[in-house]
Amino acid sequence: MMPRIFAYVRHYNGVLDDTAPELAAVAKKIDPSSPLTSVITGVDLELEKACDGLRSMYQEVWKIASPALEHVDPELAAQVLRAVLPKDAVIVLAHDHVGIDVGPGLSIALNTAYVADVVSIDHLERSTLQVVCQEFSGQFSSHLACDISSGAVITVRPGAFKGNANVPLCGTVIDKSLELPPLHSRRKYLDTVRAVAGDVDITKYSVLVSVGRGIQKQENIAIAQELADVLGAALSCSRPVADARWLDKSRQVGSSGKIVKPKVYLACGISGQFQHLAGLKGNPFIIAINKNPKAPIFQVADIGVVADILEFLPELTNKVSEEHTATAGARH
Repeated sequence: MMPRIFAYVRHYNGVLDDTAPELAAVAKKIDPSSPLTSVITGVDLELEKACDGLRSMYQEVWKIASPALEHVDPELAAQVLRAVLPKDAVIVLAHDHVGIDVGPGLSIALNTAYVADVVSIDHLERSTLQVVCQEFSGQFSSHLACDISSGAVITVRPGAFKGNANVPLCGTVIDKSLELPPLHSRRKYLDTVRAVAGDVDITKYSVLVSVGRGIQKQENIAIAQELADVLGAALSCSRPVADARWLDKSRQVGSSGKIVKPKVYLACGISGQFQHLAGLKGNPFIIAINKNPKAPIFQVADIGVVADILEFLPELTNKVSEEHTATAGARH
């Protein structure tokens, strides 16, 4: 008999993390016969709101309420999961700052296998799960086989899986709060400091034109800015561009920059390292333009163009401008 699969989902003031439907998709991909079950922690009305949202994605929602869980604390999260999960459970978490913190210690405490930063599920054969992870910032892929017969802790790269919003469920919320032991943490929540938006708040735009090393020098930024202007988009960048101070730090997308949720994301001369992709949420439509056909960005792009952005972007800008002019003329 296969172990039961659980997803640990987080929320912010009742708003579910974008990985909630992605983790449901991962659980279903591992074992379609396993009931979709999520575990979520918190307190008061925010937790109730989050549970209501999860009911449309999971067949069961295990709710754990405690004043100690008002703020996310990886140390307490690990204690909660150890207390409520069955002995041989498979637990999937987002490979973010919380999942990276919780995963290794939890696998040791549960005496189960640990697999980190999974980007694809190959298949499950009996009790052996075959997965794909990326190494060296996406330059290589590792195909791993993991025995999950006695459980496992698996962290999944955010954005690597797309949740299925076309199969709404009506799950049951089960209160597991009484199963908690006394919780103790050596950490203490102090405060949440909001980042300064800068001259342009890239988190507010539905279309982003983002530039990376392929832009080559600061003077070429204007080429991408022209495209952003005709698209009504904001100009953003990867870390090397921000580090070189060609664009303000507030325009950087990635794990050390801003988390954005555009509908369309044009990645121009960006290789597509994990740290950059971690800043993309909400499954945007990704258009990648890079002269390296083996760039990791093409593995996640919806449309890939192998071209030098210094030649391609001006052509694209002209075509978009011509289209706008033709559309305006047709209206008159």
